[in-house]
Amino acid sequence: MRFDVLTLFPELIESHMDFSIMKRAADDGIICVNTVNPRDYTLDKHKKVDDTPYGGGAGMVLMPQPYVDAYEAVTKFENSITLMMTPQGEPFTDEISNDLAKYEQVIILCGHYEGFDERIRELIKPREISIGDFVLTGGELPALCIIDSVSRKIDGTLGKIESARDDSFADGLLEYPQYTKPREYRGLNVPDVLVNGNHKLIAEYRQSQKIERTKAKRPDLWQKYIDKSQNC
Repeated sequence: MRFDVLTLFPELIESHMDFSIMKRAADDGIICVNTVNPRDYTLDKHKKVDDTPYGGGAGMVLMPQPYVDAYEAVTKFENSITLMMTPQGEPFTDEISNDLAKYEQVIILCGHYEGFDERIRELIKPREISIGDFVLTGGELPALCIIDSVSRKIDGTLGKIESARDDSFADGLLEYPQYTKPREYRGLNVPDVLVNGNHKLIAEYRQSQKIERTKAKRPDLWQKYIDKSQNC
């Protein structure tokens, strides 16, 4: 899969790709992350990409010309999708992550300052995505969340695709509690069921823990899970 990220701060994206699982996935050719800087496409001799808003107001607004030209310069795959990171977008979920993993290419527009000139939306027509009801200084961190989450869905990124299938939200529930050595630590013990070797009992225990945790921590998810089960 290829990710093309339009950003004024490519270093923020590129630095994330130098570590851990993402670096291995890139080195193995499973994913490719490319950055495009709209400053390289501005017609302004000072490399300016923003200006004051019409109608007044605080802050600066990103101008359409650099972003639209930068976007049009990106080679588009046949099976691609374009996203815009914005607080106005639909909330990002595991379901959306699964959907994005079906594409060969994801193009991501990262905003900054007071946001995008509305004509960028109108001309590019991206799918608008938000990672939560809060505002950040730019779209780079949300873009990295998208890249990281979607990459986990691609076979080979995690070594074993089962690692992603057991994650929280994969089946609508939160993940079960995990344990490793030592078996006892400060008076707290690993549940006996996990060390008895009975895989059927282990599976039943883990499923029950997923249900209990979801009920306690995310009753909204539990209700959604119940509603979906009843409609099947």
